[in-house]
Amino acid sequence: MSLPQNFAKAISVGALLAASVGVAAIAKPNSKISLDAAAPAAVQQAFENWMGGARLKGKASKEKCYGVALTGGNDCKAGAGTSCQGSSTSDFQTNAWTYVPKGSCALIVTPTGKGALKSS
Repeated sequence: MSLPQNFAKAISVGALLAASVGVAAIAKPNSKISLDAAAPAAVQQAFENWMGGARLKGKASKEKCYGVALTGGNDCKAGAGTSCQGSSTSDFQTNAWTYVPKGSCALIVTPTGKGALKSS
């Protein structure tokens, strides 16, 4: 098989995998993050629920947060050389985001710093 054929086959397999996961799949939290103790009670509760496995439903309940996912644990947009969900190449990659409970992003603490609402 030629290189273009291999590439086309790889793209097809990737598309099938993405379709099987579905658009609604959202990256999960990880045990290496925590929430700043100064977070409002409502944000703390939403964060604890999410960390406990509660799914974030609806646009109003979540926000994109950069720099909080582990390798391969991002939701989408992991920067140059990556495609989308699950493609981040390092823990807490600052140009890869995941959904987190609304209002918690800037209050999330990681081993390398805090979460950010914008890519850096």
